[in-house]
Amino acid sequence: MKIVSQNKAHGGMQGVYSHESDTCKCEMTFAVFVPPQAAERACPVVWYLSGLTCTHANVMEKGEYRKKAAELGLIIVCPDTSPRGGDVPNEATNWQFGSGAGFYLDATEAPWNTHYNMYAYVTRELPALIAENFPADMAHQSIFGHSMGGHGAMTIALKHPDRFRACSAFAPIVQPSTADWSSGAFTKYLGGDKAAWRAYDACALVEDGARFPEFLIDQGTADGFLDEGLRPWLFEEAIKNTGIDLTLRMQEGYDHSYFFISSFMDDHLEWHAARLF
Repeated sequence: MKIVSQNKAHGGMQGVYSHESDTCKCEMTFAVFVPPQAAERACPVVWYLSGLTCTHANVMEKGEYRKKAAELGLIIVCPDTSPRGGDVPNEATNWQFGSGAGFYLDATEAPWNTHYNMYAYVTRELPALIAENFPADMAHQSIFGHSMGGHGAMTIALKHPDRFRACSAFAPIVQPSTADWSSGAFTKYLGGDKAAWRAYDACALVEDGARFPEFLIDQGTADGFLDEGLRPWLFEEAIKNTGIDLTLRMQEGYDHSYFFISSFMDDHLEWHAARLF
């Protein structure tokens, strides 16, 4: 693991790191904020998964999480959204696929399956790296994300309810199998058999029996992607009579940007902390 940068913030340390990934077969970059409490004890880990076109840097620079994370004593881990580099296949003119659009799945179709293994990277390889190199209490983890990253957070939580103690999302893609900006990517990554898509679709996972105790979703009413891509009401419908609790907050006038995310970041971190400690 290489240190790209380290900056003291709110008594803690914001770092950016890179390493050669066996899972993604390329160099991967990620960000970690370590709060001041880590000088005395291991701290819970909160994973933040970013959305389409983003890297680790978007939430690090615009998410405004460090002050609250330092107050609460939370380590925040921000992976990249896809493999990158000269040998990694890409569709440069398609912002919904390839670089910046890994969808937190493991591709099965060539040539994408060599590198695009973000599910395995986020759930196996990177957690092992975090456990080895940071003062992390891996028995206390939670996960959240935005848009494509909200989709990733929800599906990962549903598949790993014993690992994560909380899950929340900003404007998640709750049914990517049918959303206009993800179904094309699923076809290329996973092939034409839609049965294989269900493992990476929050609504389908619930329909197939996956469970997680509760979710918090914030969604802006002025989000231009709301009706075609996000559609949180589909998840609300999917969890009826399942025992899953959902707090869905439609935030009047907010869009899809980090102005929206940063406005409710403190709420989400407090939600996670209440379930982590």
